[in-house]
Amino acid sequence: MQLPSSIDVKNNLKRHNDVVIAGLIIGIILLIIIPLGPTALDILLTISITLGLVILLITMFTTEPLQFSIFPSLLLVTTLYRLALNISSTRLILGEASAGKIIQAFGEFVVGGSYVVGAVVFIIITVIQFVVITNGAGRVAEVTARFTLDAMPGKQMSIDADLNSGLITEDEARYRRERLQREADFFGAMDGASKFVKGDAIAGLVIICINIIGGLVIGMAQHGMPLSEALVTYTTLTIGDGLVSQVPALLISTASGILITRAASENSFGKDISKQFLNFPKVIALAAVIIFIIGLVPAMPNFLFMTLAAGLGYTSYALHKENMQKEMEKREKEAQKAQEQRRQPENVLNYFQVDPLEVEIGYNLISLTDESQGGDLLQRLAAVRRQCASELGILVRPIRIRDNMQLQHNQYVIKIRGVAVAEGELMPSHYLAMDPLGQASDINGIETTEPTFNLPAWWVDENEREKAELNGMTVVDCSTVLVTHLTEVIKSHADELLGRQEVKELIDVVKENSPAVVEELLPDLMALGEIQKVLQNLLREGVPIKDLVTILEALADGARMNKDPDFLTDHARQALARTITQMYAAPDKKLQVITLHPHLEQKVADSIQQTQLGQYPVLEPSEANALLDKLQKAVESANMKGFNPVLLCSPRVRLPLRRLLERYIPKLPVLSLNEITSGVEVEAVGTVNPD
Repeated sequence: MQLPSSIDVKNNLKRHNDVVIAGLIIGIILLIIIPLGPTALDILLTISITLGLVILLITMFTTEPLQFSIFPSLLLVTTLYRLALNISSTRLILGEASAGKIIQAFGEFVVGGSYVVGAVVFIIITVIQFVVITNGAGRVAEVTARFTLDAMPGKQMSIDADLNSGLITEDEARYRRERLQREADFFGAMDGASKFVKGDAIAGLVIICINIIGGLVIGMAQHGMPLSEALVTYTTLTIGDGLVSQVPALLISTASGILITRAASENSFGKDISKQFLNFPKVIALAAVIIFIIGLVPAMPNFLFMTLAAGLGYTSYALHKENMQKEMEKREKEAQKAQEQRRQPENVLNYFQVDPLEVEIGYNLISLTDESQGGDLLQRLAAVRRQCASELGILVRPIRIRDNMQLQHNQYVIKIRGVAVAEGELMPSHYLAMDPLGQASDINGIETTEPTFNLPAWWVDENEREKAELNGMTVVDCSTVLVTHLTEVIKSHADELLGRQEVKELIDVVKENSPAVVEELLPDLMALGEIQKVLQNLLREGVPIKDLVTILEALADGARMNKDPDFLTDHARQALARTITQMYAAPDKKLQVITLHPHLEQKVADSIQQTQLGQYPVLEPSEANALLDKLQKAVESANMKGFNPVLLCSPRVRLPLRRLLERYIPKLPVLSLNEITSGVEVEAVGTVNPD
């Protein structure tokens, strides 16, 4: 039978380390019940001291608290371990008047022939452990936990601001949020774990009293010892037991204080101390002078003070010389770098990078982005991206905000791929009061026009806000005006913001849950660019693409018959019939429509021609103008009756007719009969007749 090698044992321990740790913790609990011999107790006490030393050293070499995030739980386990050993040692001291070599050695070394001195030393160590280190670490943990929780909202908003401005990616923002939550959990756990150490110190004092008093009684009553012998034996063992317990407790308490008082750094504790202590040569020189003056006092150990002053003076001189040399090297490198930059041609590649969507603001509008001044524009931009994702199903890249001193102070410009598509003006510290009904109002404000929907509006201050609301006006702040305008710009230009990279990322999301759909379509039936054209056609007409699985399934079915983008767009629209009908139908499931006379629709169908950009109806200019005028009048007539109609036609002419109307009547939806689901009542509110 072949025995397992050391490598196999090591690998098995790594594979089942969770089971091993669980077994060790159960073993600690069993130590409270199972009696131990002196040799076993010596081994376990040695492990306790070693463990405390290792924990202290780890905290000194960590660069941030989260690197040792298991510390609160480890503090509880080590405290339980020490208490279990205290119980075992107490059982041996009271039962056998002996507790192993380690406790005996600690007791004899500290007592040193004087039990009073030994007891005083032990009490001092316990007081330092309990009153100074434990209480201080507990208080620091409590304050740090409170400040960390209070700072969380501000830090989260800062992460959102960096994400919206494009400084970090989605993955990095998610990592920072998780790290922030872990940091809050860690300091909260440390606040509670510090109470374990305090309780451990109290329990140690109680155990000492029990050992001395109980030992004297048991020694004289059961073992027949005289009082002096019992006092020597049990005092030595009790002091030794207390010291063996307090040494690892002191180490771990010190480690706790170091860990929670350290700020995040790139270096270990020792490197930070040496670097920051030696960073001020003037301070060391001043200390050398003071120590030298103290050394001149006759009653002082003059040689010792003079030697220390000389050492500090030399250290200050060496550090000053080293800093001067570093400063000269830094200046030489900067001069060399500047000279190399002058020699090298200018790198103009950065000028070719164009942001998909950006907002330029004037000087007075910078306060809208400053959280310290109450600005919440950056947070609202994140909400805009979420709204576009939920309503349209598109991925909007982080929206960049720039200040442009060439703009007017209150002006903003919205750009898509570097080209301005919309602009407006805002008045900070004012509110925009809009009158949607167009009624005359005696509101006291600056008359203007709402930039998104061109409604009559007034800029009013805080005092006039309530009056405007009582008059039935809609009152919003500056950030809301800009965000609303930006949202409408994104909706009207969604097809331009949907590039191939965005389409690929959306398809990758679908592939995670519905891989069969994507694998059937790509790359055999359609290319990524062909799918992009269909999705852009849908977005151009305001059809959301968030149900991407249904769209891709429709494309997979239609691409087997015809790969023309117009045909596939209509095929996808028919698959989205329920969504499209719900967009335009009234709550009572009525759909108000405008129709074309059959002869007029036939004339449009006969004029359709295929071009490089798709199918377009080619009508005589007079006929086209007459058709547009009649449609415009029919829409206005329906609006006067309180309807928002759609134009209903046959599937063949729907898309070409839409292309004819999108420049002149862009807000008029054009639907085909195949895009209306059953159960919806179609109500004709107008008909366009031929001349």
